[in-house]
Amino acid sequence: MSKVAVVTGSNKGIGLAVVRALCQQFEGDVFLTARDQGRGQEAVTSLASQGLDAKFHQLDIDDPSSVTAAAAFFKETYGGVDVLINNAGIAFKGADTTPFSVQAQVTLKTNFFSTRNMLTHFLPLIRRGGRVVNVSSFVGSRTLNQCSPALQQRFRSDDITEEELGGLMQQFVDQTQKGEHKRGGWPETAYGVSKTGLTTLSMILARRLSEERPTDGILLNACCPGWVRTDMAGPKAPKSPDEGAVTPVYLAMLPPGATEPHGKFVSDKRVQEW
Repeated sequence: MSKVAVVTGSNKGIGLAVVRALCQQFEGDVFLTARDQGRGQEAVTSLASQGLDAKFHQLDIDDPSSVTAAAAFFKETYGGVDVLINNAGIAFKGADTTPFSVQAQVTLKTNFFSTRNMLTHFLPLIRRGGRVVNVSSFVGSRTLNQCSPALQQRFRSDDITEEELGGLMQQFVDQTQKGEHKRGGWPETAYGVSKTGLTTLSMILARRLSEERPTDGILLNACCPGWVRTDMAGPKAPKSPDEGAVTPVYLAMLPPGATEPHGKFVSDKRVQEW
């Protein structure tokens, strides 16, 4: 069966730029996925006009049935997945007047809980020598440093479990509902907390892969694409989407036999302190 790469949230922005680069560099089928069938097909057509052959599959990471259907499709059609790039994510604008408690609930749902669910269903499909890239953010690192010392210690510890992490993320959401998150040691950024969670989750899952599949050569990392001109980040950001795609694609294309980076947070193709 041919190799296959899957990129979530990839009908525009960084995700689309990642698909564009993979079409040029990855030897196998590249799947652009999006919630909206029409927008996804449009993006595939736009790539075709540039001579690039991407395939489309509908995938809404916030819809559990969409995730299970996609996982079943890739298992049935390809027998597994070689590259998974979890790019789908959301952020409220700074000027948004939506109550912080709602922002926390919505942001954590997509950026942490739904991405975690993607990994639950897709990690078992990752083949030997596979690459998994979770698109996180430097905002997550900055946010980590603004958390209470007790929270920082847990997020940085080698023994935090996926269950404990999920509990902490839910605790943040619950405390925002009561306006008690600051007292609980959390900063005032839902996006930042969601990305702190995603980077920590990446480290947990990488450790698990090393324990459970030590000879399979799978590398899983989180990365920061940088501040990129997208609908999410706005027009003033210094990087183009193609420049933002560089680090995620670098991690997706780590050569066969590579043993590192694994379980790291990577920015500008360099491992960052956590």
